[in-house]
Amino acid sequence: MNLVERVKALLQTPKEEWPKIEAETEDLGSLFWGYAAPLALIPPAASFIGMVFTGYVGLRVDPALGLIRSLIVYLLSLASIPVMAFILNGMAATFGGRKNFTNAMKVAIFAPTAFWVAGVFAVQPPLAFLSLLGLYSFCLLFTGIAALMKPPAAKVLTYTIAVSACMIVLWAVIVGGTLLTFGFKGPV
Repeated sequence: MNLVERVKALLQTPKEEWPKIEAETEDLGSLFWGYAAPLALIPPAASFIGMVFTGYVGLRVDPALGLIRSLIVYLLSLASIPVMAFILNGMAATFGGRKNFTNAMKVAIFAPTAFWVAGVFAVQPPLAFLSLLGLYSFCLLFTGIAALMKPPAAKVLTYTIAVSACMIVLWAVIVGGTLLTFGFKGPV
């Protein structure tokens, strides 16, 4: 699997790419470390550069603090992949899909692609709003659930919304915990 070609194919033609992903016999560890690990590094690395070197409205973060924050976000991003797979697999029967942990893990590995790639905009804080392009990952999740978890067509959207809600709550806890850890107090 070529990482760049897979990213392009998922972003441009996800409906055609998911069946190819399902048919592949590559072990999950290779997919995790060869695909997810390098791509998941983009947002925290870009954010580190943006916070430490570019700064937000002229304010810069201490390099050590920025590095620790970025490392924590990266590790939590990787940890969220198997959590998402367990959620996908656990909810499969509820939405009439097939329980298949391998397929659930593949969806969890490949669905965040747009989010990870769009994270590059954090390098330049004034452009960080373009990271919203990462919301395309919801489309990738939708098409991935339909293709790999195989719920009835009428339940794909609700399945996607349920998994997304769980992941949003998980990430709210992660981001909230990270902000609290580093002393962000919000507006004064």
